[in-house]
Amino acid sequence: MISVLQLYPFLCLNCALTEEMKEPDDQDPDGGESDRPKSDGRQSQRSSKSEPRSSVKEDHKFLEDTADETFTEGEESYLENDDSYIEHLEGSSSSLQDDYVESTGESRYMESPVPAAKEAEEEVKKKISESCFYDYMELVSMPFVTLDSNIPLDLLTLVHSFGYDCRKRANLQLLDSNTVLYIAGNQLILLNLKTKEQLYLRSSSGRGIGVIGVHPNKTYFTVAEKGVSPKIIIYEYPSLRPYRILRDGTDLGYAYVDFNYDGTLLASVGGSPDHTLTIWNWKEEQPILRTKAFSQEVFKVTFNPEDDEQLTTSGSGHIKFWEMALTFTGLKLQGSLGRFGKTATTDIEGYMELPDGKVLSGSEWGNMLVWEGGLIKVELCRAARKTCHQGPINQIVLDEGEVITIGSDGCVRIWDFETIDTADTIDETGLLEIEPINELQVDKNVKLFSMIKMNEPGSNFWLAQDAGGAIWKLDLSFSNITQDPECLFSFHSGAIEALAVSPLTYLMATTALDCSIRIYDFASKTHLAQMKFKQGGTALAWVPQLVSYTGAQIVVGFEDGVVRILELYDPKGLTVFAGRKKIMDADIRLKQVFKPHTACVTALAYERDGEILATGSKDQTVFFFEVEKDYKPIGYITTPGPVCQLMWSSISHPESTLLIICENGYVLEAPFPTLREEEEDHDVVSYEIKDMDIKCFHFSSVKSKILRLIEIEKRKRQKELREKEKEERRKQLVAEMGEDGEKEFQEKEEEEEEEEPLPQIFIPSTPCRILCGFYSGPGKFWVSLGGYDSGFLYHCEFPPYDKSSDITERKDEPFDFRFLEDTEDNPIQTITFSVNQDMMFCGTQDGAIRVYILSQNDLSLTDMVDYWHFNMHDNNYGCIKSISTSFDDRFLVTTGADSNIFVFNIFSEFELKKGIKAKVPSPRFGIETEPIPEDIEDPKAFSIENARRKREYDKLMKEVEEIKAGKREQLKALRNEFWKLLEMNEELPKHMQFKRTDFDVDSKIRAEIDRKTVYKIHEVEKELAWEKEKHRLGLMKLQNRFRDSLESDMVVVHAIQSDHKISSYRLVKPSKYSRSKRASQSERRASKLERFEKEGAGRKDSQRDTGGSVSVPEESIIEKGKKFRPKTLSEIMVENQIEKTRKLMLKAERAQLKIQQRKKEWEELYKSKPVDDYEDPKDIQAIKEAQLYMGDFNLKTAPDYKIPEHMRINAAKKEEELGHLDSMIHSKKMHMNKCILSLRDLKVAVVEEIQCLVQELKNIQSALHISKHILIPQIPQIHPEEVPEKRFQYDEETLLAFKQQQMKSQDEKAPQVEQTGSTGSSGGFLKLSSGKNGDLTTRDSLSRSSKALTFGLDIPKFLEFEKADPTEVELEIMKRDEIKHLYMQQYLTNRIKELIVTFDAELRLLRHQKLKLDTQMKLSDLHHVTLFQEMLLLKNFEKQENTLQERVNSLDREEQDMQWKINETLKEMEEKKNEITRLQDQEKALYAGFQAALGENNKFANFLMKVLKKKIKRVKKKEVEGDADEDEESDESSEEESSLESDEDESGSEDEVFDDSICPTNCDLGLFELALQLREKRLDIEEALVEEKKAIDNLKKEYDTLSKKVKIVGTNLNAAEEALEAYQREKQQRLNELPVVIPLKLHQIEYVVFGEIPTDLSGTLVFSNRSLGRLQERIVQLQEENSKQQKLNKEYRERRKRLIREKREMAKNISKMEETVRQLMISKFGRVVNLEALQTLSVNTTLEELKIKKLRKELSNAKEMKMWEEKIAHMRWELMMKTKEHTKKLHQMNDLCLEKKKLDSRLNTLQNQQGNAFQHPRKADIVAREKVTGLIQVQAERISALKEEIALLRKKGGLILPPIQPPQENQMKPTGL
Repeated sequence: MISVLQLYPFLCLNCALTEEMKEPDDQDPDGGESDRPKSDGRQSQRSSKSEPRSSVKEDHKFLEDTADETFTEGEESYLENDDSYIEHLEGSSSSLQDDYVESTGESRYMESPVPAAKEAEEEVKKKISESCFYDYMELVSMPFVTLDSNIPLDLLTLVHSFGYDCRKRANLQLLDSNTVLYIAGNQLILLNLKTKEQLYLRSSSGRGIGVIGVHPNKTYFTVAEKGVSPKIIIYEYPSLRPYRILRDGTDLGYAYVDFNYDGTLLASVGGSPDHTLTIWNWKEEQPILRTKAFSQEVFKVTFNPEDDEQLTTSGSGHIKFWEMALTFTGLKLQGSLGRFGKTATTDIEGYMELPDGKVLSGSEWGNMLVWEGGLIKVELCRAARKTCHQGPINQIVLDEGEVITIGSDGCVRIWDFETIDTADTIDETGLLEIEPINELQVDKNVKLFSMIKMNEPGSNFWLAQDAGGAIWKLDLSFSNITQDPECLFSFHSGAIEALAVSPLTYLMATTALDCSIRIYDFASKTHLAQMKFKQGGTALAWVPQLVSYTGAQIVVGFEDGVVRILELYDPKGLTVFAGRKKIMDADIRLKQVFKPHTACVTALAYERDGEILATGSKDQTVFFFEVEKDYKPIGYITTPGPVCQLMWSSISHPESTLLIICENGYVLEAPFPTLREEEEDHDVVSYEIKDMDIKCFHFSSVKSKILRLIEIEKRKRQKELREKEKEERRKQLVAEMGEDGEKEFQEKEEEEEEEEPLPQIFIPSTPCRILCGFYSGPGKFWVSLGGYDSGFLYHCEFPPYDKSSDITERKDEPFDFRFLEDTEDNPIQTITFSVNQDMMFCGTQDGAIRVYILSQNDLSLTDMVDYWHFNMHDNNYGCIKSISTSFDDRFLVTTGADSNIFVFNIFSEFELKKGIKAKVPSPRFGIETEPIPEDIEDPKAFSIENARRKREYDKLMKEVEEIKAGKREQLKALRNEFWKLLEMNEELPKHMQFKRTDFDVDSKIRAEIDRKTVYKIHEVEKELAWEKEKHRLGLMKLQNRFRDSLESDMVVVHAIQSDHKISSYRLVKPSKYSRSKRASQSERRASKLERFEKEGAGRKDSQRDTGGSVSVPEESIIEKGKKFRPKTLSEIMVENQIEKTRKLMLKAERAQLKIQQRKKEWEELYKSKPVDDYEDPKDIQAIKEAQLYMGDFNLKTAPDYKIPEHMRINAAKKEEELGHLDSMIHSKKMHMNKCILSLRDLKVAVVEEIQCLVQELKNIQSALHISKHILIPQIPQIHPEEVPEKRFQYDEETLLAFKQQQMKSQDEKAPQVEQTGSTGSSGGFLKLSSGKNGDLTTRDSLSRSSKALTFGLDIPKFLEFEKADPTEVELEIMKRDEIKHLYMQQYLTNRIKELIVTFDAELRLLRHQKLKLDTQMKLSDLHHVTLFQEMLLLKNFEKQENTLQERVNSLDREEQDMQWKINETLKEMEEKKNEITRLQDQEKALYAGFQAALGENNKFANFLMKVLKKKIKRVKKKEVEGDADEDEESDESSEEESSLESDEDESGSEDEVFDDSICPTNCDLGLFELALQLREKRLDIEEALVEEKKAIDNLKKEYDTLSKKVKIVGTNLNAAEEALEAYQREKQQRLNELPVVIPLKLHQIEYVVFGEIPTDLSGTLVFSNRSLGRLQERIVQLQEENSKQQKLNKEYRERRKRLIREKREMAKNISKMEETVRQLMISKFGRVVNLEALQTLSVNTTLEELKIKKLRKELSNAKEMKMWEEKIAHMRWELMMKTKEHTKKLHQMNDLCLEKKKLDSRLNTLQNQQGNAFQHPRKADIVAREKVTGLIQVQAERISALKEEIALLRKKGGLILPPIQPPQENQMKPTGL
């Protein structure tokens, strides 16, 4: 045991080194901000001008207290700033965060550091320039190199990446058609798809990249990183310059980023722990909105393409809908969490926003969920409740109106968008069944994760990310030329478990749990070969050159414990590959396979001389194999823990030993195993090696002791420093104060605090895992541990071997260690050395590579100080699994758990040649003829040890079986002896025989045996119940899949005498095309408008009918009321006049009807007269037919072929045609099958009848002598093929035969067993009982068989009597019977032959018909293929065709609507013009009426006409809804003058003399008022004219606008029709390209060249002979028709001339007759009269009607006069009362006037007395007096006027004229009335 005290000198050396290398950084002038870029939590050395940094510690001053609390368990201690070594060791994680916090303080635009507050202010004030870019080298992370180490920064240069993190979300983006973008650890890789070149961008933080995104315009892409306060860097493409940097968006890493549709906004969501959702104005580097997305992991965030203010996030068990809402506090993000309701909660990976705001998402179980308003509206599934995908839906995309879903089941399915958008629940389950339009199964074992569309015009290609480790190119056009899925790149999926590099060339091999082995040429950057197995690989080693000289073998360990030897070779060297076009560069062949372990193999190692192969496993065993003897097993040893690494000692060691490192802290050293001879090995029961002297080292944690010693040393040094300080202070105090200073110093020393206790020793309860190790010398080794013991490399030494000690109780400690900086929480996972051992390459847990520079062959690591460190793999899950150098130290290869493989170029003074390529080993001689060994694919197969134990067990069991067999033989002998005793007992007399029960020794034994037998049977049934149900379900599934879909199975009917046979058709149920029928254009539904019109017309008719029926009762009621009213004399006079008028009108109507009938006859006569351009309808029809079917027409293949409307085809019509063909084929086959089944039934009946006849023959021949027998015909057999339904019927005999067949199949070869089994099973089918064959028997056969039985019963049985000589009568009877029997024998034989011949004839006839039908069916099948191809092609064209057709229809409807509007406008214009004409007529009538009213020689005519025509301003009439008192005067005047105005209006002479507003003297007042009234009417007419003309102008403008629009729409319609026609032509051309099979015979081909059929028949036409003959006959018919038409033409010309002459003669006769009629009229009437008017003059209908109206009017006027007389009387009485009242008032006024006069006189008297001031009357009194006087006069005049009016009213028929008012009346109006 090595004590820790022995390490004290080394600890002192380490402390001294750390003290020298310390450099505190608390002197930063910027207050903690630094413009030095950080990488991986450490400062990167970029150049020699970089600031110095300590390789051991820096920036850990603030962590001292934290570290002390860790080691002292809460107690405080005082530490100096310079002594922070312990804090550095225990606080590396905190230090890491501190470095990242510092790294975020970099300046954005200025080189000098700026404080954060000032920088934020500048960002607000200053807008970022569009041309502003960052320096990539300033941002990118750089490797860390220790100071003064002279290690170059480019020690390792990335050459190529062979991996792909296929399980990372959205890790495949497309920049252009040839460039893709994906993340590989800390690198961003831009891959050219054509050249396969890679371009790398490094992470800026050094902590990895979270997610990437691409701008919609493909001009920018985002890189969202990981780390403390990570950045989002936006690069410009293709310049790849950093354009913008977004900061402070999350705490530790981004999960997803997405641009909006326009690319102006960027949404980001962070990962754990904050999950922050941020909306960025990324061009200004400013966050707009920020909130917490959810409390669990968020997978994705996207903008709504239709609305940038709506977003959606989804993740673990949730989906959330966001909206940017403007609240009273500002713009905020409001989120609504989706509620699952009855649906199970699920993780949502893929979703899509629909245009109307709904969201379509996937689920874990594969169905789609439609979200609306935060709730699940409907769940979509497939038919029969099948899920849309078998597994989660990872992505949903809307492309070209179709919904595309990508699932983990490797399927891409296309769904109809309209169906999904309008989906709704139909029942309580919430499920809706829909079916995809198309689907694509990419490949087996494919797990699609995401897809992105490629920008290739005219194609529909997508790139797919396969979580199974591939990038696919998919064609989603779904046409007949659709390309198969193409795997562009193939990678490992998941963590790469092992790596091995060739010892001779630049080849490497990798393996992973994805069950693949891959070979790479890392020099030429190519993937050479791969090989797949059933289990994943876990360990890998390249066979050394000592074993395989060419370096062509690889040994691989798998997770099921199997080890396989693989051989790599160049297939170009094989002779069997000669002549092949495509030969791979390398190939892998299985050479040998064995299974040494029962758990996964974790380590493989070859002994230094190549003699031994050691394999380690998690089953705690190490197995040894002898390599020279084809890996013969030597044995295995058990280990105390799972093996994680094996390493053989090097040549420098005196002995060859194996270092075995176990995970649980044990390290073993095993010597070279002893090789056994074959004879010795054969007798060994187990392979376990128990006599091997194995050294063991059980690691015990010493880290706490090391830290304790460091703390002791540090305190010692601190104490020495304090002593020095005390002495200096004491001397200072003594020098200043003397003895008092000494006393004061002693008092202060007493007050000093005591030191804190040292850290306690801590040993973890669970041993830390050993990660890796290596030999440093004989018996010595280094190990790296994880967990608490990480941070150091421990140097250990094996103790001496002690057989008696218990290794589990040992506690061994290392004797030396090396401190590893920054590995406290990031331990070393794997270590390898260069070939010269001057560099040690380490792979860490966070994916970083560390290179230590060593002295050559210094495995003691004495100079392990300087190192190079750089992060490459993912820092979270990219632990480096393997690291290895090439054979010449030029390359370094690393593999990680993040699926990435990086190849580096190691810095060297010698440049590497360009274009180098690894040499693949040539194949061994005869490798192609060697048999491939049988692989071990069963994971439950026995291992080598278990196989040997099984062999021993089988050997033991064989011996036991031999013993059992001997016992069985003894029992068999005893049983035979017992049966003999029973037979002897049977031979004895009955009274001497023993009973059967007497032989039972104990009766209970038999009952117990029976009970046990029943119990065993029951137990077996219970054991086999699961198997029985399993096979029953399997049988049911098979029946559903293969049998239920059949309508009829194939039945083969064989002939009896010949080899002819006929088989029926194997018919399946009708296809979907024959069952379903799509709605085609010809059978479309009536539109809404058409339905509305139909319903509206019907509704109107019904309303009209109901209205009429309702009105009839009302009229009848009124008539009934009138019937009972008494008639007056006037009513009787009116009725008489009406009756008289009615009779006169009836007479006139009869004359008019006669005239109209005559006119109608003339019209019909004129109508029958043909017009000048009249054409015979028969000729028109013949011309149409000629145009359709005659002339030079283009073929369908012509480029200018125009498809007629009735010949256009679509997918629906083609489906109908296909369904019609299917149904026709099905019906014909069904009919033939029925005929064949009838033939089969006939054969069954014939066979049964022959059986009966044969039985009768046998009975007859039994009575005949054998010499007279005729050969009985053989009974025909029913073949199994003729009754296939019996294959599903079985009995016990059939099952026993099947069991025997199964038993034979275990012993014999498979092919032979299948043949014998089929014959055996068929024999079993033929041995069915007669009861099961009852369905094949007929009534005739049953009757015949019954007759045969009765006939057989009538045969006498002569054996019952003793034989006697027959008598003569008997002899005669016997002769007669013999003749009868001979006749019946011959008859029955002929009957049998007749039946056979008849049946064979029927079969041959039906066979001939079936052959013809087969020919037709084959042609139909070919036609079916053609129709199906056409349907697929039409489906591809259907979508675009529907779009074009819809556009044509919409434009057509638009044109019709506009044309309708134009027609309506024209109608309105015509109506307006008619209205204008009517108004003008009214105006003319107005002037004419006024002129008539004026009369002749009226001296005021000019004045009144001017009054009528005067232009005046009128108040514009408006309808005011509010206040009626607010009227606005119109300033508009009539703009147009009347057409009847003359020049006299312009003369103003009369205006100067007369005022037109006042009627002049002597002018008739009625005419003046009439002029005023007519002027108002004229103005109304003029205003109406102006309005109508304005309306006409507006209508003209509208007409012009509509005309222009109609032209535009017509142009667009023509363009759309042309586009549709071009598309139809393209569709026809594509249809023409489809091959159509037409079988032709050689004599039918008439197109020959030099007497031979040409090879190219593309320019030929296929014509039937009938069509060709019809065309030839048509030529003769046309010639005959031509001559016939010429004759007809000549005849018709002559007939035309004759008709013209007759027409002239008729015209002359008509003129003569008209002249005669005219003369007769003059002689009789004196003038020419209208005879029709003369006949209708007998009664003037209008006059009579006016008379009747006059009578009725007089009656009404009389009533009205009576009413008015009553009113006049009433008014007279009221007038009298008013007059009396008025007289009374006058008297009162007179009295008042007299009193007033008196008062005035008195007042005057008083005034005269008072003075001169009041001598004259006041002016106001005079005015008042004058007013009263005037009022009295007016009232008196009115009284007189009223009296005159009363006198006039008393007279009958008197007219009342208005009184003539004096001119003063206008000036002085009464105010009192």
